[in-house]
Amino acid sequence: MNKSIICFFLLTGLVTGCKSAQKNTSSAMDQKGKNAVQFVGNPAEKKVDVLIGGDLFTSYIYPDNIAKPTLYPLITSTGKRLTRGFPLDPQPGERFDHPHHVGFWLNYGDVNGYDFWNNSFSEPDNHKFGVIRHEKVVRADGKKGLLEVTAKWVSGDQEDLLAETTQFYFSASGNTRQIDRITTLKALTDVAFNDNKEGLIGIRVIRALELPSDSPEFYLGADGKPMKEKTVNNDGVTGNYLSSEGLTGGGVWGTRGKWMYLYGRVDGDPVSLTLIDHPSNVGYPTYWHARGYGLFAANPLGQKIFSEGREELNFSLKKGESVTFRYRLLVQGGNGLSKQEIDRSFEEFSKK
Repeated sequence: MNKSIICFFLLTGLVTGCKSAQKNTSSAMDQKGKNAVQFVGNPAEKKVDVLIGGDLFTSYIYPDNIAKPTLYPLITSTGKRLTRGFPLDPQPGERFDHPHHVGFWLNYGDVNGYDFWNNSFSEPDNHKFGVIRHEKVVRADGKKGLLEVTAKWVSGDQEDLLAETTQFYFSASGNTRQIDRITTLKALTDVAFNDNKEGLIGIRVIRALELPSDSPEFYLGADGKPMKEKTVNNDGVTGNYLSSEGLTGGGVWGTRGKWMYLYGRVDGDPVSLTLIDHPSNVGYPTYWHARGYGLFAANPLGQKIFSEGREELNFSLKKGESVTFRYRLLVQGGNGLSKQEIDRSFEEFSKK
């Protein structure tokens, strides 16, 4: 395919024609400058690219082999990819565990007994798993930085459980690229989100943002294939967590907080990801399912394991009822963020 020919989604979410990518990118830059947001649809590859200032920030992808739509990859303003490549684009030195950890996603481990979290291309056809099926792009508005999409949460027995409407608001300021995700789930039948560790919104990060570890593990070799022996290798591994409550490192797992900051360096460049909760969310302030091996997740619905049995939340919706989850993600390159800067972003977001 000629890469200079790209099909654009308009507000209907349908492809209406093809134009020169170079011409359109230049026009957007002239009108809005380096923080201009563009959406470039590619139905054949089942994705919508999100460009900021003409450069790729992320893509909304919905292939059949990952069991849910996701944003992948996440790229800083300085051009550093912060999401793991495996399983879509395996890279030497990466872990190859948890093939369902792809990009930046939202799903859950127990919805009416069906597991939407662990499903992936590597799992056999199993009625215990659920699938989130992309339906359509409702709006793609570059002026607002808004991409609105719909999807269905479908059980392993092919029952529609939830209708999802998600609005992604993309923006940038300085070295910070920002995503506000607003997801509304409407129950198409009575739905129970049974208390479960696996959820709710997650990112799988690159090796450099993992926390250093002395535990031998299997990694992908230079040839992209799994190594035959476990090794300890912390070369380039620089990650660390900081919670809104002042906790750091692996100690943040299973604690509550209004935001979590994951920071490190990629090729010497300071980078970070900050995930911010919203006061209106069920279970606020969320528990953090944030692991040293590269899973960075917030789970407000699975409280039993995080509280060691002191709390339990079995959230439910009657048919026709809805719940909305709001999260903000800050993707930083070139410099870090201070606690004060993150607190200001939280306060601003909490008023939306």
